[in-house]
Amino acid sequence: MAPHHGNEEEHEVRGEPQKPVIRDNRKVDPVTGGVRQPDQGQTEAAPEGAPQASEAGPADAGLPEHEEIRPVDDAHDSEDVLAQAERILSEAEGVQNEAAELRADLQRLQAEYVNYRRRVDRDRAVAGEVAVMGVLSSILPVLDDIDAARAHGDLTEGPFASIAAKLEGILTSHGLERIDATGVEFDPNIHEALIQQQGEGIEVDTVQQVLRAGYRTQSRVIRAAQVIVAVP
Repeated sequence: MAPHHGNEEEHEVRGEPQKPVIRDNRKVDPVTGGVRQPDQGQTEAAPEGAPQASEAGPADAGLPEHEEIRPVDDAHDSEDVLAQAERILSEAEGVQNEAAELRADLQRLQAEYVNYRRRVDRDRAVAGEVAVMGVLSSILPVLDDIDAARAHGDLTEGPFASIAAKLEGILTSHGLERIDATGVEFDPNIHEALIQQQGEGIEVDTVQQVLRAGYRTQSRVIRAAQVIVAVP
């Protein structure tokens, strides 16, 4: 029989299996990255279940410890966002107020313009009416002469009668109306009483005779008619 070594007998006596011996002959320490000493080449058998040194890759060497992850403090950022939002709201409110003021100014200007247009139109109409009244008033003496000539029978026929008729027609087209009716109730607004005399069979003051015709337009009296009034 082959001789038995003392170590084998010692292991057999103890009943424990012999563990392999791993020798690391690398010259560079994979952990520190430095040059290894010759006596560091031998390592004892790694405990069962522990990772072998040869299995550790260079990527695992020299890894820094994880820094503590601190939560981000958003309080300052939130205050900035709120301040910006408040500023935007304030600016929007200011724009709305300015728009409301401009709208009110525009409405006021529009109302003033409408009133101005109405006033101008009214003044223009009054000015035109005054101008027409001035022209008509200046022609009244001519109409009186035409009435006198017609009363004396000078305008029964001929060219002057035609001219007088055309002139009266033109004035009538411009709104001139004669006040020469008799037998109507006396109206102090359109009649001027020169003579009053007792009348028969009347109950109110009545125009008995027109001494001079009056004239008026639709809006005003140019000249009142001079009349003789019969009273009850």
